[in-house]
Amino acid sequence: MMNLLSFEYPNIWEALRQSDLPIVLYGMGNGADKVLDAFEKYDIKAAGVMASDDFCRYQAYRGFTVKKQSDFEREFDDFIVALCFGSSLPDVMGHVYEVAKQHTVLVPNVPVVGDVLMDDGFIERYREDIESAYSLLNDDMSRRVFKGTLDFYYTGRLEYLKQVESDKDEVFRDILRLKDERYLDLGAYRGDTVDEFLHYSDGYESITAVEPNPKNFQKLCEHTAGIENVTAVNAGIADQIGTMRISKKAGRMPTLGDANGIEIPVTTVDAIDCSPTYLKVDIEGMESAMLRGAQKTLKEQKPKLNLAAYHRTEDLFLLILQLHAINPEYKICLRKHPYIPCWDLNIYAI
Repeated sequence: MMNLLSFEYPNIWEALRQSDLPIVLYGMGNGADKVLDAFEKYDIKAAGVMASDDFCRYQAYRGFTVKKQSDFEREFDDFIVALCFGSSLPDVMGHVYEVAKQHTVLVPNVPVVGDVLMDDGFIERYREDIESAYSLLNDDMSRRVFKGTLDFYYTGRLEYLKQVESDKDEVFRDILRLKDERYLDLGAYRGDTVDEFLHYSDGYESITAVEPNPKNFQKLCEHTAGIENVTAVNAGIADQIGTMRISKKAGRMPTLGDANGIEIPVTTVDAIDCSPTYLKVDIEGMESAMLRGAQKTLKEQKPKLNLAAYHRTEDLFLLILQLHAINPEYKICLRKHPYIPCWDLNIYAI
């Protein structure tokens, strides 16, 4: 096995802590909040917060006055940019790469869900799991994606993302090869992944689209109303049947466990009566619980699987190990599609 856990650059938290250059956060909101919390944990000092020219109003944010890049360029000879937002939009990603030509851009890996960060302690704690998951991957591209993702998580350097990105066409053409499927879409949002399925599939028997947020669910129903053989289900997915509370906000990724949120029903894959042959899962960090509640389906029916692997830092390897333990017959692939930071990282298994 290659030296999987050898890194060309130091851990991002240590690199930022020891930097002689000022560190400017790029972005506001939830991502920047998480980054600033991590900075406090690792004793890293931020010099300021910047926003793109279109969003900069010199507003106050976490004790800083938000400024433009040009303002900081007048203030400092040079500085490090710590990127604190995500996007898959080509023009936004292109702008980030342009900024990276002018200044060092590092991307602190703060997870979508949870607060587990990849530092040297994390690497030592999970060394055996990381190496075991890597050994289970089915092809060279998957192994490159795994290593590149590790390198990115550890160092925060954008070049590792660019090196392992690939188009979804390759996945659907060469791995999933959808035909006459019974599709179970977990985290259907407002129907965009139903559209993706229809685009790539060569016919289908049925579509079952599951979405927890009531507002998104209403949009999903409206969007799929004219599509044949679609069943929409307003529920969350976990490892047992019951209820849970989610945020009232109608975002793509509803916040779980919100005491003031909406109570919704929760079910399991094994309890959904659709006998899926293709299962797509993107459910805000509940992927591991989903697998626990899908063991019968995964063992007996072995549906093709499209599983998000980026919500939690440890998802990269623990989901691979969990899936293999449930059904060792799965051939497991890993692909990273264009997105900054390392979102749209998916396990594809057949």
